[in-house]
Amino acid sequence: MKRITFVAVLLLLIAGQLTGHIFPKLANAVREDPAVQLRLLETTDLHVFLANYDYYQTKEDNKVGLVKTSTLIKQARSEVKNSLLFDNGDNIQGNPLGDYVAKVRGLKDGDVHPVTRAFNMLGYDAVTVGNHEFNYGLDFLTRAFEGAKMPIVNANVYDAVTGKHYFEPYVIFNKKVIDDEGQNHVIKVGVIGFVPPQIMEWDKANLEGKVTTKSIVESAKKFVPEMKKKGADVIVALAHTGISAEPYSPDMENAAYYLTQIRGIDAVFTGHSHNFFPGPLYANLPNTNLEKGTIYGKPVVMAGSFGSHLGVIDLKLQKIRGKWAVAGGTSTFRPIADEKGNSLVATDEALMKEILPEHIGTIDYVNQPIGETTAPIFSYFSLVQDDPSVQIVNNAQTEYLVEKLKDPTYSKFAGIPVLSAAAPFKAGGRGGSSYYTDIPEGTLAIKNVADLYLYPNTLNAVLVNGAQLKDWLEMSAGQFNQLNPAAGGEQQLINPDFRSYNFDIIDGVQYQVDVTKPAKYDYNGKLINPNSSRIVNLTCQGKPVTADQKFIVATNNYRASSKTFPGVSQGEVILQSPDENRQIITNYIRENKTINPSADQNWSIARFQGTVVPVFESSPRAQDYTKLFKNIQYIGPSSGGFAKYSIDLTD
Repeated sequence: MKRITFVAVLLLLIAGQLTGHIFPKLANAVREDPAVQLRLLETTDLHVFLANYDYYQTKEDNKVGLVKTSTLIKQARSEVKNSLLFDNGDNIQGNPLGDYVAKVRGLKDGDVHPVTRAFNMLGYDAVTVGNHEFNYGLDFLTRAFEGAKMPIVNANVYDAVTGKHYFEPYVIFNKKVIDDEGQNHVIKVGVIGFVPPQIMEWDKANLEGKVTTKSIVESAKKFVPEMKKKGADVIVALAHTGISAEPYSPDMENAAYYLTQIRGIDAVFTGHSHNFFPGPLYANLPNTNLEKGTIYGKPVVMAGSFGSHLGVIDLKLQKIRGKWAVAGGTSTFRPIADEKGNSLVATDEALMKEILPEHIGTIDYVNQPIGETTAPIFSYFSLVQDDPSVQIVNNAQTEYLVEKLKDPTYSKFAGIPVLSAAAPFKAGGRGGSSYYTDIPEGTLAIKNVADLYLYPNTLNAVLVNGAQLKDWLEMSAGQFNQLNPAAGGEQQLINPDFRSYNFDIIDGVQYQVDVTKPAKYDYNGKLINPNSSRIVNLTCQGKPVTADQKFIVATNNYRASSKTFPGVSQGEVILQSPDENRQIITNYIRENKTINPSADQNWSIARFQGTVVPVFESSPRAQDYTKLFKNIQYIGPSSGGFAKYSIDLTD
């Protein structure tokens, strides 16, 4: 009996040794502690939409607002034992409330920005900055986050004088968590932030000589190993950047795809492009699992904009060999409203009360009258034909620049034609089916100017020659897909990858766009068809534009400082006005008292022979205006709350 017991014990010991050496994973699995489920939540691109309110139309809008997202945050937190909340940037600029706080009321000593107060109230754990945080200048940016109870992280913006980080590059904090069996643990969570290095172009006037930027991906490669050495169990990237699998370049704007390939990063929050991940837009993205919401096996989420959705990443953490590690993760996003705009969640009344003073002040501010319009101003068809919402901007900019150039300082430019470039900012797209300008005939108020011109840009003037002017227009013509007249049938006219704010309409010249030819440049300004020429019949004052002819073009500081926008980047900036484009438009309306915004039809899409039916999307509300145009017809409903329209371009 003793011999049998001895043999049994010996066999058990041998089995234990075999399990540990021959099957180490099995041994570890046996010894694994209970898992920890950690939920990470994201808001992104809020653009000061704290209230569920449209300040341009001065009415409630349940498709936007942190007061709605807050309810989703509370729900998502209540479902789990462990959670963290982050914001991914672009939060202090983007609607009239942001302008009211920054430009009208200001922040006095002791004031805390309403966005920061909201973040404090909801208990955000960390925040990063987006590109639009820099629009009001560095002093206001710093002031806006004073009083924040959470760290503001960014790893790729540096002080130009000292070379030190302008923000805290990353944080590592101890997170108390509860495992699946109710046991308490502490996990070290690292959070790092990034912003597109292009801020140095976009906000050159605010940033030049004050800060510098470095590559998003190269910065991550530098600091993530450092964070691991300091003990971070989990590393979360707050990446204010989009998702693109275009070939890697160090200074790429949309770098989230490549962040997922960096060892040590466990979860990536993205934004900037106002899209949705996981979603059908990324169905063909390599190494992506839309069901799990992962890229290269790592959970990634992008949750729209304006508080419309809450991003959710769920991580499973396992303790292996005494150290916590991420064993898997998924992502999704949750909406505050359905496609028709019906609210899916209640309003957080406590948060609404917190921001009420700024909310009421903004409404009073935007309702101040400044003039009259003899016709409605709308942007429903601004991507397919000349448009009143762009025309009024170009009219104001031209009048302003002509007056400025009368100064003797600019006498050497006398006689050079003055042009103006403006783009439709609100033209649907990623902003959704209600993201259009629609101002009725009658009284114009400050809210209407804010609706026409969303950004606090300042006016610049660029000297270009005829060849550069044409290239500028060729870049803008990337707005259109190439149509095939021989194929017939419905064909999509608008390129969804092209942002409407890059669709510059240049007034003061006449031209047509031949959409049967391929685009010369892609949406990033990359030359893709060198021999293509979409811009035809380009004339000025009735005469063909020559390659060496000179022009002065009114634009904004954002466009004038671009190093990648064809035509513009080769021009010479001859005037940098301190006056904001919006204020120029406001003054134009006040001085003229009554304006006629009717488009002058200086550009059009060239007509062609064939049986093609060019179609495009706009708001269902655009049906009310189709009667004004013989060539545009309503076809029917489309996805995402849009409607489908056709435009007749055939002879």
